[in-house]
Amino acid sequence: MRLRSLGVALAAAAALIALPTTHPPAAAAETPLSQGKSATASTEENAGTAAAKGVDGDTGTRWSSAATDDQWFQVDLGATASVTQVVIDWETAYGKDYKVQISKDGSAWTDLKSVTGSDGGVDTLDVSGQGRYVRMLGVHRATQWGYSLWEFQVYGTTGGGTQPTCGTANAAQGRPATASSTENAGTPASVGFDGNTGTRWSSQASDPQWLQVDLGAAKDLCKVDLTWEAAYGKDFQIQASADGQSWNTLKSVTGATGGTASYDVSGSGRYVRILGTARGTGYGYSLWEVAVHTGGTGTPPIEGGGDLGPNVIVVDPSTPNLQQKFDDVFKQQESSQFGTGRYQFLLKPGTYNGINAQIGFYTSISGLGLNPDDTQINGDVTVDAGWFNGNATQNFWRSAENLAIRPSNGDDRWAVAQAAPFRRIHVQGGLNLAPNGYGWASGGYIADSKIDGTVGPYSQQQWYTRDSSVGGWTNGVWNMTFSGVQGAPATNFDSGPYTTLDTTPVSREKPFLYLDGSTYKVFVPAKRTNARGVSWPANAGTSLPLDQFYVVKPGATATTINAALAQGLNLLFTPGVYHLDRTIDVTRANTVVLGLGLATLIPDNGVDAVHVADVDGVKLAGFLIDAGPVNSDTLLRIGDPGSGADHSANPTSMQDVFVRIGGAGPGLATNSVVVNSNNVIIDHTWLWRADHGSGVGWNTNRADYGLRVNGNDVLATGLFVEHFNKYDVYWSGERGRTIFFQNEKAYDAPNAAAITHDGIVGYAAYKVADTVGAHEAWGLGSYCNYTSDPSIVQAHGFQVPTTAGIRMHDLLVISLGGKGQYAHVVNNTGAATSGTDTVPSKVTSFP
Repeated sequence: MRLRSLGVALAAAAALIALPTTHPPAAAAETPLSQGKSATASTEENAGTAAAKGVDGDTGTRWSSAATDDQWFQVDLGATASVTQVVIDWETAYGKDYKVQISKDGSAWTDLKSVTGSDGGVDTLDVSGQGRYVRMLGVHRATQWGYSLWEFQVYGTTGGGTQPTCGTANAAQGRPATASSTENAGTPASVGFDGNTGTRWSSQASDPQWLQVDLGAAKDLCKVDLTWEAAYGKDFQIQASADGQSWNTLKSVTGATGGTASYDVSGSGRYVRILGTARGTGYGYSLWEVAVHTGGTGTPPIEGGGDLGPNVIVVDPSTPNLQQKFDDVFKQQESSQFGTGRYQFLLKPGTYNGINAQIGFYTSISGLGLNPDDTQINGDVTVDAGWFNGNATQNFWRSAENLAIRPSNGDDRWAVAQAAPFRRIHVQGGLNLAPNGYGWASGGYIADSKIDGTVGPYSQQQWYTRDSSVGGWTNGVWNMTFSGVQGAPATNFDSGPYTTLDTTPVSREKPFLYLDGSTYKVFVPAKRTNARGVSWPANAGTSLPLDQFYVVKPGATATTINAALAQGLNLLFTPGVYHLDRTIDVTRANTVVLGLGLATLIPDNGVDAVHVADVDGVKLAGFLIDAGPVNSDTLLRIGDPGSGADHSANPTSMQDVFVRIGGAGPGLATNSVVVNSNNVIIDHTWLWRADHGSGVGWNTNRADYGLRVNGNDVLATGLFVEHFNKYDVYWSGERGRTIFFQNEKAYDAPNAAAITHDGIVGYAAYKVADTVGAHEAWGLGSYCNYTSDPSIVQAHGFQVPTTAGIRMHDLLVISLGGKGQYAHVVNNTGAATSGTDTVPSKVTSFP
């Protein structure tokens, strides 16, 4: 019960003298689809504010909830509708931040609109989506009371009154079936779907038990018929799944009495199962027949699998003119730093002789074997810097993965900068990380790779290597960090560039596409703890067939992508540039979102690009988010605000996920990545506010924050964050850890005043919030190059609390050619930089 002060009550009474006794209507003239329909809610404040009051058409009655943030109000429209507008008429206790969502089945939800900073009153929201159920999902209240609305109005069409039909055919007949158990060899799962009511499946005599059928493809489901033998199920659920692993309950039945029964359902899936939870007899469960009927909803399900689109080039050793294919793409992409071309080479297992695959911008090369040695290149995979006069500091956005390379001259050359991962590679020789002529280079990242010979960084300023093995390592310039690397040099940061951890505390390799015979699958590696060396050929993990993925191709819309996710499919983005008119919402645990060929997502009209719910085990990998010209609040958000679940057993990970603000044109985003969930693994990211290209200027491509971490126990391995207007990294979560950090401060800060805050000149590159009690980091570097005002003296590169739980190892700051300086390394500790000689100032341990 909401209690208000006497003063408030008297004021309200006085207001009633002058005002009408009902709230003024705010709806359009047409009758809402929602009016008079069945409504439910997470809670009801009291009997007088029931959910039904929110759709009764009376603006003098209202629904109100309990006084907590996580509340919802839902209406069942009675049939699938195309929804175009939602109007929420708030009472005084309104929602400040909330979502409007739609669902086919009342279980799997898709966001239609995310609202932040509402000021109450009447919110009229233009939306677009199809479904039977619509709800308001509260995120943050505006007052100390709950949520309260006079009316929740949904507008749209129901297809001219034509009701969907349900097919009479049995889509399950003769399809592959499995079960939790069988009573004996004469009662297998398959006979429950053979169309013969004289044969039956029966289970062992225990609870729970299940019977499942694979329909072969995703279907709209409308009815399930069950014909029980005498051993019937008293309590059971009818469920559907896209992948046979994550299940949505379509119907819960309690107190059944056996016989033959039909159940109307609404949902979609490839797999259907009957999950028995309580038997009606002392025997097991026994079904003569299960029939599944499809059609019905009017919205066909999205099919998984299919071809890989126009920008994936699949080859084998016998492919004619193979070298020419590599050369043609390289000619187009060599200097196309901000172009729209995106390409993925996929090499089938076999031996490729005499090949030199030169890899340009937005080009990826990957083997299709389960192990790197399945795809053998006797030749080279090359990145050099001829296009930029031998300067490799802009060799961004490309990758190599899952190959074995025997270099033609003994050493392969991979002279890259940021966002150019070298994963799961077996180099049967040495690896040269510098361009021809040993010009400048600013990389880089290696993981899960085996280099039999010596790695020569030469002119590379910094590098991070994880869970690999090397035959040797020749040198380093400023910051060379290793974790879990066999053969890595010993730590010598007090006098040299090396920081070496014997193992990586938590890691999970990136998912990858491979061929199982002629069938495409995605391998999802398992989590490793205290890893050292490569993960292969043991390959702990799971394989997902491609038909469990919506294969996203250029031209796909965010609406279709979200529908595929709501249906239970994973996402495989093929190479291309994708404009998003709404946020991609990943809400299902263990969803895989995998990009090929640096697939690029551009949010339009200020929407956020991707939101991930606070669920277990989501894998984000291999794509670029490019900010649009209208400011987005957050380009990638992992976990809702206030997330608190423990995901330590199955963390969400983001790997080779890159963000760009400006460069290809004006871009704006307040936050690049915000991590609210606990236990997230951030494995190799480059968050870059552009310092060159098109649409670049202090306010033209404004982006205040690179990475904000609010979740606890988050681990970053290979963190590259550059040029943000305020803090590049702001870490508020407890027990965070970072292994390797590379940063440049914003070149274009106009003067010291523009970056002065709290009496401090310059925002720290890496800020740990004052409230944090425990944090640890290794191998961190920040560089300044204040070209707009070289007189700027930044107070420090790093700012952290000075409590016992804070442990910072091997930090450095550098002035690049004297364009600005640092007064200290961390807080007020560490010598100032000076002059133009680019000499690091270091702190090996703090506090």
